[in-house]
Amino acid sequence: MNVGKIIRDLRHDRGMTQTQLAHEISTTQDTISLWELGKSYPDIINLIKLAKFFGVSTDYMLGLKDF
Repeated sequence: MNVGKIIRDLRHDRGMTQTQLAHEISTTQDTISLWELGKSYPDIINLIKLAKFFGVSTDYMLGLKDF
């Protein structure tokens, strides 16, 4: 599983749009889209923000551990 798919799956589980997620972690919808498409990856600060927001570990966000 890749980081983008994990972000997309967690976002969908919450019934959120990319724009809503972007607002929650103070980034842009374009950035979320690039992450989900695998065209770029979140930096460590945004990875931590995502993990905290979704209530998962950074290891999970990176696909290293099951939820």
